[in-house]
Amino acid sequence: MMFSLACATVGARRVVRGARPLATMSEAASIDSIRAAESRIRDHVVRTPLLSSPFLDELVGRRVLVKAECLQRTGSFKIRGAWSAVSAIPDAERAGGVIAYSSGNHGQGVACAAEAFGIPAVIVMPEDTPSLKIANTKAYGAEVVLYDRETESREEIGGRIAAERGMTLVKPFDDPQVISGQGTVGLEIAEQAAAAGVADADVLVCCGGGGLSSGIALALEATAPGLRVRTCEPERFDDTARSLASGQRERNAAAGGSICDAIVTPTPGELTFPVLRRLAGAGLVVSEREALDAMRHAFLRLKVVAEPGGAVALAAALHRTADLAAGDAVICVISGGNCDPAMFERALSAV
Repeated sequence: MMFSLACATVGARRVVRGARPLATMSEAASIDSIRAAESRIRDHVVRTPLLSSPFLDELVGRRVLVKAECLQRTGSFKIRGAWSAVSAIPDAERAGGVIAYSSGNHGQGVACAAEAFGIPAVIVMPEDTPSLKIANTKAYGAEVVLYDRETESREEIGGRIAAERGMTLVKPFDDPQVISGQGTVGLEIAEQAAAAGVADADVLVCCGGGGLSSGIALALEATAPGLRVRTCEPERFDDTARSLASGQRERNAAAGGSICDAIVTPTPGELTFPVLRRLAGAGLVVSEREALDAMRHAFLRLKVVAEPGGAVALAAALHRTADLAAGDAVICVISGGNCDPAMFERALSAV
């Protein structure tokens, strides 16, 4: 379900004028919606490989399998949820265009899908977004609006533009169609793990708002129940790990300031957190240094480029081995590879 934003607030809840109401928990993603999304997006996304390296196996002390979503179209998994959401908008509504707020990868996904459908797109992005992500988003024909994440609200900016131009908002994670699209990663992991003889494993997933991790968790619950999602986050932005520990949605103290910009969000999603609370194991947290180390190993051992936020799951496999459950293997998702050259050089020189 998609929603156009207008602007009214009742108590603490924002409501929408002249559009369908916000999704309720009963309308959240499910294995059926994930399979429906897969049927819509399969011809437009890459079935990414599950990679392995004996060097990584030796470092971790067990078999390591890496789902390389950095090789995905637009350089991250986000194209899955974006295409799922844009393709689900009714034709008449979709013609008015789409708007999204994003630290980069979701914006690129929405811009790419919008270009394919021949509709306008506006992407609201933080001023500190890596220049590569801004350039790539513009290259898909989207209009980019920059904001200060410390002093301005992306939701307010997006809501105002959506109301003024009659556009449909495609949220980065708290939308059933977006979660469903991301859940197709889980369908692929289940099939690829089975083919590799893996039936019991922790599945480490880079986590911001929780769209990818909750979608994967729902897919694995139905197709590979022996595979357990573990969310992975950078230090200081571990809201999901703290929320899983407390049982309620916690917030980060800072709005930005991490090299793992792709997965920096204020708090877990309203739709995503209940799924994670039910299905995910304890969250894992890594340092920025460990994320850079994982980027270096991804390049040296797998020959793939990971951005810092996209490498935190591999970082958890490398540096949090004592916290992993016993099993046939550990599976890691490299969620994105849109890395500026300077940051990639920094990772390669990290020791």
